[in-house]
Amino acid sequence: MNMIELIRRALFEGYASKELSVSAILLCICITALLGAYIFILYRRINQSSFYNRGFNISLVAIAVITSAIIITIQSNIVVSLGMVGALSIVRFRTAVKDPLDLVFLFWSISVGIICGAGFALIAVIASVVLTVIILVLLSVKQSRNVTLMSIRANNFEAENMIMDIIKNNCTYSNVRAQNMDANGMDMTVEIRIKEKERLVHELMNSDFTESLSFVENDGNGFV
Repeated sequence: MNMIELIRRALFEGYASKELSVSAILLCICITALLGAYIFILYRRINQSSFYNRGFNISLVAIAVITSAIIITIQSNIVVSLGMVGALSIVRFRTAVKDPLDLVFLFWSISVGIICGAGFALIAVIASVVLTVIILVLLSVKQSRNVTLMSIRANNFEAENMIMDIIKNNCTYSNVRAQNMDANGMDMTVEIRIKEKERLVHELMNSDFTESLSFVENDGNGFV
C-alpha cells in the first residue's frame, strides 16, 4: 500500500484490522499529534486565565495521541479491546477542571484522538475548524457591563439609607447582598453596576460614616 493510499484511508475511510501496518499507525499518530499541536497553540492564544497552566496544555496533546493509540489497538484485536475496556473502567480521574473552557479543550483533545484513531482524520480536521470559529466568535462577542461587589464598613449602623442614596446616584444597578451590624457600626456588601467609579469612591470616602471600602470585580469568568 503506497503513501497516497494510506493518507486516503486515514482521512476518509477508516482502518480495517488487517490493513493496519506500521506506516498506517505512524501516519495516524502524526496526524493526531499535528491536530493536538493545533489545539495547544489555540489554547495558549485564547487562554484568559492569569494562571496559565502549561502542563495542562501539554497534556492536551498527549491525551490526543494516547487516545488515538488506544483506539487503533482496540480496532486491531478484540481480546485487547476487552482488556482495555476492563482496565479503563477502574480508572478514576479526580483532577478538578475549574474553567469550563478548559473542559471544552479536554473533550476536544479526546475527540480528536478517537476520530483519528478510527481513521477519519478529515472529520477531526473539519470539526476542529468549526469549533475554532465558534469559540473565536463567541469570545469576540462584547459582554454587558459586569457586576461588582462592593464592601463598605460604616461607623454608624443607621447610615444605610445615606450609603444607598450615594450608590443609586452613581450606579445603574444595586442590590444588597449581605449586611452585618454590631455596636461599633455596620458592614455591607452590595452588588452594583458602576457608572462613575471615581465619583462613587470620592463621595463615600469623604462622608462622615465610611471607615473602609473595597471592590471585587467580575471579569466575566467569576469574581476576582
